[in-house]
Amino acid sequence: MKRMIFATGNENKMVEIREILGELPLEILSMKQAGITADIVEDGKTFEENALIKAREVCKIAQEMVMADDSGLEIDYLNGEPGIYSARYMGEDTSYRIKNQNLIDRLEGVPDEKRTARFVCAIAAAFPDGREMVVRGTIEGIIGYEERGENGFGYDPIFYLPDRGMSTAEIPPEEKNSISHRGNALRKMKELLEKEELL
Repeated sequence: MKRMIFATGNENKMVEIREILGELPLEILSMKQAGITADIVEDGKTFEENALIKAREVCKIAQEMVMADDSGLEIDYLNGEPGIYSARYMGEDTSYRIKNQNLIDRLEGVPDEKRTARFVCAIAAAFPDGREMVVRGTIEGIIGYEERGENGFGYDPIFYLPDRGMSTAEIPPEEKNSISHRGNALRKMKELLEKEELL
């Protein structure tokens, strides 16, 4: 069975990735499982650039197929913040409870129609022969008025889906994977890999 390394140390992410790509004939390893440590500077200006930086760097070290993602939350009223800085917003060691509350506070008094936001996920794949591909997935919603739900992580508790009447942290994991930004991007990447016969 072919191996694929996913360039992340985030275990929550690995659970989602394995669930979504589960039926592929691939052994999916995190960097830790593959025994790779790399201090990667994500200095791209877009989600796509950052995902490619990570995938290239780890592929160089591992000489195997590598996928990486860069994802975040864009809030229209805040000019797309926190955007590519979502993980580092207010400092990497700041808890998401504090980050989420800060964003809610910054939107105080802003009506629903101006609270529009989206989760974005860019996924890049890099191969030892130099081939690269990158895709993007999104999910649209609004920023809620309080944290709700225990299923998600990060900004999930404040990302509200009006058509479902709940936050992405209130949706059961399987259902979330079928509509999430990461789920959308991973399915696009899966289609590309199958089309290019790279699996």
